[in-house]
Amino acid sequence: MVCLGNICRSPLAEGIARHKIKLRDLPWTVDSVGTSGWHQGEGPDKRSVKAAKDNHIDISNLRARQIQLDDLRIFDALITMDAQNYQDVKRLGPDLASDKLFMMTNFLYPNQNKPVPDPYYGDMDGFYEVFDLLDASVDAMIDYFLEEH
Repeated sequence: MVCLGNICRSPLAEGIARHKIKLRDLPWTVDSVGTSGWHQGEGPDKRSVKAAKDNHIDISNLRARQIQLDDLRIFDALITMDAQNYQDVKRLGPDLASDKLFMMTNFLYPNQNKPVPDPYYGDMDGFYEVFDLLDASVDAMIDYFLEEH
């Protein structure tokens, strides 16, 4: 799961995905990263933690880190939150990312390239909206990978 700073959207996506993968008893590993290193080592934004906790998911132990080229080698799928992060990951390793790079909302809204809005500068309502969008998108993502791969 990839966003810009790895403190709002991608940790929420990671937490939701881990929760749903565990419920389905799937042997998948999920991680999250940012394309920038601005928040390296920091925990998720307190509003992301609250939105997750209010939905019975704990992301408080996650720590921000910046994406590395090895992530493109290790992971089978790289899920970005918006077009800018998609392009940043693609630039990092064009040959490695070509067939495993996806935008999160395209699982829910195929080929529409809708961004997961960055709630950082908004209020708590924005975090709940992002949680709901990610919750639905993660369900569609899991179904996609179970059906297509």
